[in-house]
Amino acid sequence: MRIIYFFANLFILFTSQGQPGAPAPYGVLPSERQLKWHEMEMYVLVHFTPTTFENKEWGYGDADPAIFNPKQFDAEQIVAAVKAGGFKGMILVSKHHDGFCLWPTKTTPYNISKSPWKNGKGDMVKEFEKACRKYGIEFGVYCSPWDRNNPKYGTADYVKTYRAQLKELYTGYGKLFMSWHDGANGGDGYYGGKKETRTIDRSVYYGWDSTWSMTRKLQPSATIFSDMGWDVRWVGNEKGEAAETSWATFTPIPDDGKTKVGPGDMKYDNSPTGTRNGKFWIPAECDVPLRPGWFYHPEQDDKVKSASQLFELYLKSVGRGGCLDLGIAPDTRGLLHENDVKSLAQFGNLIKKTFETDLAKQAVITSSNTRNKNNKLFGTANLTDGDRYSYWSADDSVKDSEVMFEWMEARAFSLFRIRENIKLGQRVESFKVDAWVNGGWSEIAAGTSIGTARILLFPTIQTNKIRVRFENCVVAPAISEIAVFNMPD
Repeated sequence: MRIIYFFANLFILFTSQGQPGAPAPYGVLPSERQLKWHEMEMYVLVHFTPTTFENKEWGYGDADPAIFNPKQFDAEQIVAAVKAGGFKGMILVSKHHDGFCLWPTKTTPYNISKSPWKNGKGDMVKEFEKACRKYGIEFGVYCSPWDRNNPKYGTADYVKTYRAQLKELYTGYGKLFMSWHDGANGGDGYYGGKKETRTIDRSVYYGWDSTWSMTRKLQPSATIFSDMGWDVRWVGNEKGEAAETSWATFTPIPDDGKTKVGPGDMKYDNSPTGTRNGKFWIPAECDVPLRPGWFYHPEQDDKVKSASQLFELYLKSVGRGGCLDLGIAPDTRGLLHENDVKSLAQFGNLIKKTFETDLAKQAVITSSNTRNKNNKLFGTANLTDGDRYSYWSADDSVKDSEVMFEWMEARAFSLFRIRENIKLGQRVESFKVDAWVNGGWSEIAAGTSIGTARILLFPTIQTNKIRVRFENCVVAPAISEIAVFNMPD
């Protein structure tokens, strides 16, 4: 893993930091695939298996495939709702813990070809993939490593089966943006008719290094998500929230008595916060279902999160340097329920209206110091040009610096967004935002970690002048954006 990060850092260094006098990169750096992941900001995770028809949250592995028959299934209806919500990607749960595969796999008879849907001739993974391509949504897959139906689970032969399933998904459904894995491994199940509990050593059973090396070979641009990476970490909860201070750098910690870290087999104390100056760049995915459960349950039709609740989650995930992964669940018709569709559309509209006018672009921008004798390559114009990787920076010798925005007339705003050029690492330890009020400066917001984005919401304020302060800097800041917005009513 260290070799991978070494070459990723070299690539970033030589391809993006060729400007004379640019600040040296700080700490570990993101790879190209991680940069693209950061830019996505939001995607969804789709749960739809026989478990839906059992009205359960987890399937036991003993459901008859005959119950899986979504007669009105429409992948485009689901993907269109995702698009309307402003989400840029979809991860399909191609196989959950129940072991039922949504594609006609050659690895197990427990798959969609044994269901009555399309007379056993359908491929639901392919239909979701095609709909995603049509609507410009990135496509990814989750294939559960735990299989409560497979009689070989717990043996070495099952690991070969699991890898064969991944290979089918990696080679049959085009370019994937993510291969998603979780830590639910081992326990009670059906296991081919044997109702028993099977345990494994999660740190070594799947041979994740070898499994994910296959991912790299067959889907080199796909990010790998699990509790501990390789590329993206679990935030440590299913509330959709990162910590107030959340670093993209991370050092996974083995569980007590273990020397090796694996999904489901590690400590989660630092998962919400990351690790300042950690060994690897492994940012946080914040996952949360749109409903109380991950699967569809008719009794939850009136418990769908509202647009305002989703926006609050956006601030606590994307607004803290991570990505939001929202769980959605088709009903037994094979459609998203009307309440889910409505909520997604309202949320997408709220996001669009909130961020459509950046008031900072209307201001005169000055700084207390600009790198290399006010070199325009590092000037304040870069803060509002819409480029995540152009940036303002101060000289290395300057420990305290500030950027000021001034308008001809007072402006009302309630939302502040700041970004670092993460190609140069996560550099800023803390910052403060002041507004000119009644003839003097008054602090209105403050934050610690920034990374790809930090978004702060506060009561609406009217002022013609604000400043952003960076104090006691360890290295020169490299700020790619400072933006202010006024939330719609």
